[in-house]
Amino acid sequence: MSTQDIIDTLAGIEPGSALDAIRARRLQARENAQKSYLSLFEPIDSSEFSLSERAAVAAFVTGLHGESPVAAFYREKLAANADGAPLLEAITAEIERGRTSGPYGAFPAGPLSIENKAGLIYRVGAEGKPVLGARLAAALEHAHLLVFRPRDASSADMKALLAAGWSETGIVTFSQLVAFLSFQVRVVSGLRTLAAASAQELAS
Repeated sequence: MSTQDIIDTLAGIEPGSALDAIRARRLQARENAQKSYLSLFEPIDSSEFSLSERAAVAAFVTGLHGESPVAAFYREKLAANADGAPLLEAITAEIERGRTSGPYGAFPAGPLSIENKAGLIYRVGAEGKPVLGARLAAALEHAHLLVFRPRDASSADMKALLAAGWSETGIVTFSQLVAFLSFQVRVVSGLRTLAAASAQELAS
């Protein structure tokens, strides 16, 4: 099991640095983020959502957010799996298919309808389906929905996952993983921006 703090690693935070001190001020948040990572990516039981599937979804979701140390980390994590190489190739192609900006979607009829915004409705490409399989194809489509069109999520989307072979327990863990990844990308990006600003300040 990993002992090094994953966010510190991805953000390039060195022990004793200014950013290390900043994170130490919110020790509980730091510890909870690490516990979340371990429970999602180094679980005791991965029978409902395999480690390979977790790495594939993570590579896809972080790739949708753009190139970053976080995206590179999960690509490497996926590539380290026995079936990682073909999956990584397929995931990379799907990231290109799904790349867009958001959030967008439609609110229920009412005052917020003025905020409705059309956008890409992502579907896995025909060439990727044989490599990904039904479970991962459904997972990528749902992950894209959660990242870019959360307001459009409905019971029909849950049924699509169930029909592809996901259990209710697996869907819960999957949703937690996507939410954690979005959080992780934002935190690492923010910390790296702070580090760059601090370095520039010291250099001037």
